[in-house]
Amino acid sequence: MSDVPILKETTRSTGREALRNNITAAMALAGAVRSTLGPRGMDKLLIDDEGRTMVTNDGVTVLESAQVEHPVAKMLINASTTQDRIARDGTTSAVLFSAELLQNAWELVLQGVHPSAIGRGYRMAESACRERLNTLVIEATPERQRRATETSLAGKIHSAMQTHLAEVAHEAAKAVVEERNGDVVADPTRVKVLTNVGGQMADSHLVTGLSLPKKRVTSSMPRRLSAGRIALIDGGLERKGLMSDVKLNVTSSGMLEAFRAKERTLLLEQIDHLKSLGVTLLACKEGIDDDLHRVLAEAGIQAFRRVARADLDLLARGCGARLNLNVKALTRDDIGVFIESRNERVNGKDRWTVDTEEGGATFIACGSTSDTVGEVERCFADALGVACQLLEEPSLLAGGGATQIALARHLRRHAETIPGREQLAVEAYADALEVIPRTLAENAGLDPLDTLLRVVSQQAQGTDHAHFIGLDVLEKQPANMLDLGVVEPLRITQQVLAGATEAALSVLRIDDVLWAKQDPTEPELEPNED
Repeated sequence: MSDVPILKETTRSTGREALRNNITAAMALAGAVRSTLGPRGMDKLLIDDEGRTMVTNDGVTVLESAQVEHPVAKMLINASTTQDRIARDGTTSAVLFSAELLQNAWELVLQGVHPSAIGRGYRMAESACRERLNTLVIEATPERQRRATETSLAGKIHSAMQTHLAEVAHEAAKAVVEERNGDVVADPTRVKVLTNVGGQMADSHLVTGLSLPKKRVTSSMPRRLSAGRIALIDGGLERKGLMSDVKLNVTSSGMLEAFRAKERTLLLEQIDHLKSLGVTLLACKEGIDDDLHRVLAEAGIQAFRRVARADLDLLARGCGARLNLNVKALTRDDIGVFIESRNERVNGKDRWTVDTEEGGATFIACGSTSDTVGEVERCFADALGVACQLLEEPSLLAGGGATQIALARHLRRHAETIPGREQLAVEAYADALEVIPRTLAENAGLDPLDTLLRVVSQQAQGTDHAHFIGLDVLEKQPANMLDLGVVEPLRITQQVLAGATEAALSVLRIDDVLWAKQDPTEPELEPNED
């Protein structure tokens, strides 16, 4: 047979070498965000290619901003991104847990346990955790929902703003909650966010209704309108321009004037159509002809131009209207209704606010610098996501590592009933769960092992609420998390278990890594370079 290798242009690693390299990449990624976990977590300074900076404590923001080349690291980042999209919190926990699962799996591989057996054991452990979670659920009263929203902000912003943003996010979630086909739905995308650089973070507030940084097309229009009808145009009220390849041959002096008069007549017909439909509020994605400003004002219509398509969609959902490409195509079914429309000047800036029947809210994020405003905006988005999901699924778990320790204790007892090497994998899964309380203790300046043993000892005493005992990082001692109000949504832990386990199993199934060699390329020179 020929000795010529088939994959001569490929770098290849197989077996344990491939698994070790993949786990090393996962641990390196987890190390990048490990110090951000918990109320005592540290911030990260991110610098992009253009020198722009961002200071944040949000794990998924750190990971998505990093330039990562290793495919396994990208898999863990995808798991973190999915965690953020579904649960809005727990992104750092998902990465730490998946990396710890891989690290513990590597120890078993060195002992001679096959990755397939480890995978089966991990699946058994995940299933047992999901069953156990149902017995740890806490009823989500309104006060506990607010505290859970506040817990999601722990470490991301200072304590005074945590309480303020949690209350604002809770109010915003209640403003957009609705019932669809018997189910409660709270859509966070219905909350508009405006940024305002200047002032303090505590100046951030919620405005009822949809608020946009817009000014009516002319000051002669009504500044405030009571309940009325609204039309939304996915276009504009302007004279139509000629096509680029069309030439107009004017043979008499009156022809051009007649042409312009006809254009104006067509525009006025559109205004008459709006009046016939009873429209008192008009929003267009494009411009409104200057000649129509006075006509619209005389008709009592408040008009706004160049409204973004995303904002028009929010108006359509809130007012029950439908977007149309032009005014002439509007029917009564396309017209929506609003409670109030007001155009006012706040802190030197124009603001248009519309109160709608379907509810809606706008969050005004304030801060002394653009970086501060950006962090307030990101924190509010996380808090709002948690508040909305709690209205949809009002189930809570104890925080502070209490739930993870309770699950780990349950798994160790459950592992004794499993014959075969899968028992070792279940115990490794239990050890990996404890990475959360260990990291919380480490970031609080405590000894991870001693602190973990103290909390486990407290839970093992067997009282009725022993599974609520977690780590109080402020007082640096075990405490009842329910009494402290340190709680988190059930969906966060469920998604951490699912996402981290799946990511770890995907890496464990890899026993061959092939890297295609890339030929060196010459840099392209600019035309003026030699």
